[in-house]
Amino acid sequence: MLVHDYLYTSAQRQPDKIALKCDGHSYSYGQLYRFVNRLARQLVARGIERGDRVVIYIDNGMPAIVSIFAVLTAGAVFSVINCSTKPEKLEFILNHSKARALICDAETAQSMQQRRDRLEHLSLCCMAGNKNTKTSFEPAIHLQSIIARGAQTPPHIPVIDMDLAALIYTSGSTGLPKGVMMTHRNIDSAASSIIHYLQNQPDDVVLNVLPLSFDYGLYQVLMTFKFGGTLILEKSFAYPYQTLTLLNREKVTGFPIVPSMAAILLQMREIERQDFTRVRYISNTGAHLPCEHIARLRRIFPRARIYAMYGLTECKRVSYLPPAMLNRKPGSVGRGMPNEEVYLVDESGNRLPPGSTGELVVRGANVMQGYWQDPEETDKRLRPGGRYPWEKVLYTGDLFRMDKDGYLYFIARKDDIIKSRGEKVSPKEIENVIYRIPQVAEAAVVGIPDAVLGEAIKAFVVPIRGSELDSNQIKRHCAAHLENFMVPQQVEICSELPKTTSGKIKKTDLLQS
Repeated sequence: MLVHDYLYTSAQRQPDKIALKCDGHSYSYGQLYRFVNRLARQLVARGIERGDRVVIYIDNGMPAIVSIFAVLTAGAVFSVINCSTKPEKLEFILNHSKARALICDAETAQSMQQRRDRLEHLSLCCMAGNKNTKTSFEPAIHLQSIIARGAQTPPHIPVIDMDLAALIYTSGSTGLPKGVMMTHRNIDSAASSIIHYLQNQPDDVVLNVLPLSFDYGLYQVLMTFKFGGTLILEKSFAYPYQTLTLLNREKVTGFPIVPSMAAILLQMREIERQDFTRVRYISNTGAHLPCEHIARLRRIFPRARIYAMYGLTECKRVSYLPPAMLNRKPGSVGRGMPNEEVYLVDESGNRLPPGSTGELVVRGANVMQGYWQDPEETDKRLRPGGRYPWEKVLYTGDLFRMDKDGYLYFIARKDDIIKSRGEKVSPKEIENVIYRIPQVAEAAVVGIPDAVLGEAIKAFVVPIRGSELDSNQIKRHCAAHLENFMVPQQVEICSELPKTTSGKIKKTDLLQS
């Protein structure tokens, strides 16, 4: 199935059913389908062609969801970017993806107009927000005006499931974000498998407080529309008390979380006094959920099945632990999900038997096509080794132990990517930003264990001799140039950093300090 057909099929079956609740409004499947078709027609009329990339840079809300499905209906490729991404990085992504259109607010449109001479392929700006807002960006169209009226039938753009559907940008070890290429088939395979093991039904009500730029948040939208449920969409998890209210008021049955959310919720006294018996399942990914947190969640959500899961952007989901196995396999992230094969290999790529420790390899239709415009990094991750000579499999770069029953236990990452708040963070990218401070001589960033964040980001900084530099100054600088989740929680000023004999910084020593 094509991804935009999720909305079409649900709108045909139940046009009046509430598909989405957000920002105090409710939208039926029929309404959203009409909105999507109107925007898709305008995108095509303004020159967007099959395979063109369109960057969506707006907060969680109805406009973002309509934009995603409209881009797909127009035969194009969507890329949702976190709204805390700074202009310099947004400019890089627009150029790297060769985006033809940008969907954003008026302020961002103005900022991009000032950079117009450096945006090589951008030819159209679609603005969300007040339709009367003026911008110097030309040509610019207003999303709200478009979806309010016009033809309700979709444009006839031939698309097949092998066509690219999304570029999902994720942090890379080089410090530059990488665009994970996902086809309609990749997305549909992952969504179908997850829906199958979560046992989703049309009467499910899913609460999503995760950003749509995070694939875990994005798939809550895609999967809910695929099985015809109702999505409660919040901007973020900034107001935990509001989350508790929504869980009860909206009769939520499905609640996707990351460990940092669980840690915050479990610190709230009010949570112990509320009735959450309608919640049917809680899913967790992004990092390991401590066994103590699982035990408390099971008491507070007595009827909820808790799914411990593991995944990465390059294939969306890898494994899940059936709730019935939580006590029998504590600490495990389960086995491979339906329609997928997972196994471990040694340093030479040889398969290892159960009971071994090695790099996890994933084989399935959910595996990405590669990294956009990055064949070198693609070849590192997608390698021969499947059952057939023509196929490639995904080397995750993560070390796991597999027990005799085939259940997986995470050991470590082979690279130095940090998982914080469920997001992948490149230490190199943070280090590059810190090095822009004139007084910095050396910098190294690592992830340290944290009960709330999974991993907290810590920066070790050596000032130039004779200069003055404090941790707050570094944090403020990072906040001005990085997304919120990438700003170091801790900064330690050092006189020197540990080195190898070849002069490289020894981050393993920093982790032990």
